[in-house]
Amino acid sequence: MESVLKVALVQMAPSLGLTERNLESHLAWLDTPEAREADLVVFPELSLTGYLLQDLVAEVARPLEEKGFLAPLVEASRHRDILVGLVEESSQFLFHNSAVYLSRGRIHHVHRKVYLPTYGMFDEGRYFAAGREFRAFDTRFGKIGVLICEDAWHLSSSYLLVLQGAHTLLVMSGSPGRGLATESVEATSVQTWERVGQTLSQFLTVHWAYVNRVGYEDGLAFAGGSYVADPFGDLLLDGAENVEAIYRADLPLASLRRARTQTPLLRDEKPELVLRQLKEVLREK
Repeated sequence: MESVLKVALVQMAPSLGLTERNLESHLAWLDTPEAREADLVVFPELSLTGYLLQDLVAEVARPLEEKGFLAPLVEASRHRDILVGLVEESSQFLFHNSAVYLSRGRIHHVHRKVYLPTYGMFDEGRYFAAGREFRAFDTRFGKIGVLICEDAWHLSSSYLLVLQGAHTLLVMSGSPGRGLATESVEATSVQTWERVGQTLSQFLTVHWAYVNRVGYEDGLAFAGGSYVADPFGDLLLDGAENVEAIYRADLPLASLRRARTQTPLLRDEKPELVLRQLKEVLREK
């Protein structure tokens, strides 16, 4: 296992519904010095399609084929691992908001967004089918877990991935900016996202890499503010708002050892107690 995970976060503005243009944009980002120097390049939620798709969902949906639409990115993953977002069409013709992890010239792992926000300005439950599990997966950097935006707002999501051995959580987001932002003060939504990641990374003693998109769709502004938190809850990277950018961060795996030695919360965790009491809660309901 590598001692340092070199991550590049691509804070981009996808073009709504224009998958071929977005594919070209991905390939251009992958050709930047920051991406070429990285072990892993992470794109935001629905990076290949745009977010406010609504009736375009069926039009932009793709089955997962290594020799299909994803072929250029699959080939690019021979040089570095890549995480992208798209609308996946399942064999049952269901449409999923999916994250696809590419490595060594193949599709290595797929996460389907479990929690689909359908409230306020969000309407995902109307257009997407929900995923059914959280799975940590092996890479040459050790075990990693993936969350897509709303997934991260449910405590059990990160908890399950970490109990399965994930030492790094990759969070892909399409979060709009809310709350007043000035030159010296971040938007409220950006501050809130940072608190979420810093809190969970510290309590679960994991690296947390969050990449949020930017740009506008149907009058909605996406905030950016990508960041990385270490296992102590400290920010290793704090990206800007409202600008396209690619950020590089080094995640030293030695810091995991220090954090888990100083604060052995995972050692003392009692998942059997949680399981027992969850069963009681479900029976009572």
